[in-house]
Amino acid sequence: MSAATSTRGWPGLLGNLAVLLALFAVAAGFLALQGDAAWVPTFRGSRGPAALACAAAYVGFVAWTLWRSRPGKVADTAASGDTAATLVVWASQTGFARQLAERTAQSLRDAGLPVRLLPLDRLDAAALASGTRALFVASTTGEGDPPDHALGFVRKVMGQPAALGSLRYAVLALGDREYDSFCAFGHQLDGWLRQHGAQPLFDLVEVDNADASALRHWQHHLGLLGGVADAPDWAPASYDRWTLAERRELNPGSQGGPAFHLALSPPDGVQPRWQAGDIAEIRVSESPEISREYSIASLPSDGSLQLLMRRMLRPDGTPGIGSGWLCDQVPLGGDVALRIRPNPNFHPPTAERPLVLVGNGTGIAGLRALLKSRIAVGARRNWLLFGERNRDRDFFFGDEIEAWRRDGFLERLDLAFSRDQAERIYVQHKLADAADALREWIEAGAAIYVCGSLAGMAPAVDAVLRETLGDDRVEAMLADGRYRRDVY
Repeated sequence: MSAATSTRGWPGLLGNLAVLLALFAVAAGFLALQGDAAWVPTFRGSRGPAALACAAAYVGFVAWTLWRSRPGKVADTAASGDTAATLVVWASQTGFARQLAERTAQSLRDAGLPVRLLPLDRLDAAALASGTRALFVASTTGEGDPPDHALGFVRKVMGQPAALGSLRYAVLALGDREYDSFCAFGHQLDGWLRQHGAQPLFDLVEVDNADASALRHWQHHLGLLGGVADAPDWAPASYDRWTLAERRELNPGSQGGPAFHLALSPPDGVQPRWQAGDIAEIRVSESPEISREYSIASLPSDGSLQLLMRRMLRPDGTPGIGSGWLCDQVPLGGDVALRIRPNPNFHPPTAERPLVLVGNGTGIAGLRALLKSRIAVGARRNWLLFGERNRDRDFFFGDEIEAWRRDGFLERLDLAFSRDQAERIYVQHKLADAADALREWIEAGAAIYVCGSLAGMAPAVDAVLRETLGDDRVEAMLADGRYRRDVY
């Protein structure tokens, strides 16, 4: 059923409004015959003015209802049978999830995409099975429960098998970390979708008490889906002034385009703290309403916040707004507006747990920070699989990685440089070749962290994991946090 307001109730509402207006006019006529004094309400013994007021109030209510129901208010850009439309579905207890869903839908419409916006209780399995893309905004209430209006969907739809192999989806989960069941319903919904074959567009985004940085992360993904990277943020953010202390190109002559190592110093007197896996959110100077997200490649103990950034090019060959500004325009010693966004979904596991790290390109930035944090606590059961184009140009942080292997902090290292031989070899091929070792690590309790490109690498690695370990094992690892991804 379409989320656009149905017009079936319009004739009845218009009829009610016409009758009330007629009664209002008749009452006014009779009162006029009694002289001007009849229009002065005493609010004690006279019932006429009170009745008139009630009638007027009802007319106002009907008019308000009609205004709320007008077709243009939340009109979709797609009919209910349009399987190419993006479903934007909300489950809301207080109304906040609905507001965010409406903003989500509008962002996609602004990008020219057809959208259907509807509450979860008006979604059925057939619409999901026939759809190609769905975005869910789901709140949690009580002790991990779904919103009241979503209970029917949980019983009738989530309690039954579904064939969702053609669906790609994402979940924005709203919650409060003060509760043990933080974002429980969002995670329940995400698990059900995965279990029935749906493929995530990107990992679930958790929002703690309307945290603005998490909402900007969701909006960042919406921009990627709609091909609109320059949309203004939904909510203003507070940034600190950092200083660009170092910038150097790591791969001159690379077939993949230049990649730069950047180091930024915090404001004087500030000692920022972050964990491996956290994100640097940078506001682009020439467009103050636009921000970009980058994986942090260092730890606070390194003395600077370090990034690995590829200069991206637009279709016309000009540099991207964020990477062009940071790689070319900001002078050394110049100011950069930056805030650190916690990313608990990609924080490292305990030192006792073995860790398999898989990444390509500039995704090594996030993996480098994870390895640094593991080495700092003496964890040695680490396995890195990394891929790029050419070893002699694109082995980012290669000397450091090789030193970690020599010192015993990398138990295993598998490298895939796709252009160094006639046959294209990627990290997913290396992972498939090491299937027996992978099973052994997983049996020993290893976690798998993937960082890098959403297109190509991440789904290919996921396919190898499922082929090697089985869907049930992969789903179980997703559920208990042993399989995590930070892909873009």
